[in-house]
Amino acid sequence: MSNVYTHGHHESVLRSHSWRTAENSAAYLIPQLRPGMSLLDVGAGPGTITADLARLVQPGRTTALEATPAALDITKATFAKLELDVEFVVGDVHALDLPDDTYDVVHAHQVLQHVADPVQALREMRRVCKPGGIVAVRDSDYHGFVWYPEFPELDEWMALYQRLARANGGEPDAGRRLLSWALEAGFENVEATTSTWAYANPADREFWGGMWADRILKSALADQARAAGVPEERLAAISEAWRRWTETPDACISILSGELLCTA
Repeated sequence: MSNVYTHGHHESVLRSHSWRTAENSAAYLIPQLRPGMSLLDVGAGPGTITADLARLVQPGRTTALEATPAALDITKATFAKLELDVEFVVGDVHALDLPDDTYDVVHAHQVLQHVADPVQALREMRRVCKPGGIVAVRDSDYHGFVWYPEFPELDEWMALYQRLARANGGEPDAGRRLLSWALEAGFENVEATTSTWAYANPADREFWGGMWADRILKSALADQARAAGVPEERLAAISEAWRRWTETPDACISILSGELLCTA
């Protein structure tokens, strides 16, 4: 199974993904981790979360998995600067080329919203997890985003992202569906929670709004929008709206994610 990764790997995307840490993106998992555990990170991206998790389980084994060699090269570049022993694997989460019952923890952050069959992905994550181990997933829920001011161009941005992500075979509102997917995948012991990222001070607004002002013009998402017939002036208007949002003193945005701890 395969589908198109909506975001691509433009600098504006990696800027966002490299901001992520275990503390701000996997806090629900941290209390479960112990030194000596083995851990698989599915969809490691630039590896900033992976590195934090590896530190928490070392001297246990950590494996970083990405869908393509090019994506895994981005992960490797991060670890080239770190003194951490991490294995690197290319693989498809729908059919992992890994033995059964291998890892104490299998983690995926913002992955299931992009895969063709999230239930099958969860089944595979469970298969490679040791009995009694933990499968941990966290995914955002785009229709759960809340922002102010409510510029109409940002509503246009949301509608466009929803349309393109679904055209690529993804589910942008994955956060609310995680529990349903886990139960369908056969998990019986599941702890479901939610958490948010909040961007409400000048530095955070510059990070989030500036990132999306660039991303809507320059990333793979922008290329897909153009291919779908979105006029250039509409993309420019969305970009400018994000810049105006960034410069608005009382602007804020809350990014909702669902998260699960599943016992294998």
